[in-house]
Amino acid sequence: MLNIPAVEVAALSVVRGGRSVLSDVTFSVPTGQIVGLLGPSGCGKSTLIRAVVGAQRIEAGDVRVLGEPAGSACTRRSVGYVTQASSVYPDLTVRQNLRYFASLSDADDEATEGALDEVGLRARADALVRDLSGGQRTRVSLAAALLGDPDVYLLDEPTVGLDPVLRRDLWKLFARLADDGRTILVSSHVMDEAGRCDRVLLMREGRIIADATPDELRRRTGQDDLEQAFLVLAEEVAA
Repeated sequence: MLNIPAVEVAALSVVRGGRSVLSDVTFSVPTGQIVGLLGPSGCGKSTLIRAVVGAQRIEAGDVRVLGEPAGSACTRRSVGYVTQASSVYPDLTVRQNLRYFASLSDADDEATEGALDEVGLRARADALVRDLSGGQRTRVSLAAALLGDPDVYLLDEPTVGLDPVLRRDLWKLFARLADDGRTILVSSHVMDEAGRCDRVLLMREGRIIADATPDELRRRTGQDDLEQAFLVLAEEVAA
């Protein structure tokens, strides 16, 4: 287990097109936790994850992953990134995609078949990716990330478009990864997913308005429902 935080973000600001997208964002993610990045669409979640990956130009601040500057070559194999848009090849089958990514990470056929099972795509293993639904394509991208066995997973809305059973199964997978010492930073605009996280970062208009466990959020706001808790906090910030 690493003694340093998996992710450290300090006074991060991002400006795009003359508009502030992230403003003075600071937080730290310890190893072995599932941290949910929750907030409405357009609040800056994807930009923040790109900054942690090292793919986003920043205006100010510092972003580190496993103690190194975000995007450092020495940590690239330790970070698995799943984007909202599919990052696999549409003209290959699911299995062909995974075998290709397995070759890049020195994973064997057993790992490929295991990844298929982990994301529930064995029945579609021989289908072309272009013929899959959006949610299925996201699961192929997640399976590809699993093959690298990274220490840190950065997942941008991985459960969007999935039915409740598949969402439940993916969160069980995230929990198993965390139990094995992996760190998961996962974004979502579905507030009930906050209850599945060890900690929650609530975002609104490019700022972190809360950094707490789900139970701490409930106590602070007096709301059992986490969506209502977010609304209470959002109103406090706007007041």
